[in-house]
Amino acid sequence: MPDSAPQQLLHLVVGGELVDLEHNTFKNLDDVEIVGLYPNYATAHAAWRAKAQSTVDNAQMRYFIVHLHRLLDPNQEPAR
Repeated sequence: MPDSAPQQLLHLVVGGELVDLEHNTFKNLDDVEIVGLYPNYATAHAAWRAKAQSTVDNAQMRYFIVHLHRLLDPNQEPAR
């Protein structure tokens, strides 16, 4: 891999209907949607925003951005 390749900070966008708005507990794990895996926060955020806006009529629907790069390398310093 070339040294000039941009650093990949993997992000996962997932979502589904929650049991209630006080907790991040999905009603049915079989219905959780994996929107996609993205190489950086900006593209993950764009995908998250599109899915969240498309489900605005359902107050129980929530989408989340999971910072996979933090799970893969917990010693990595967060970007500032």
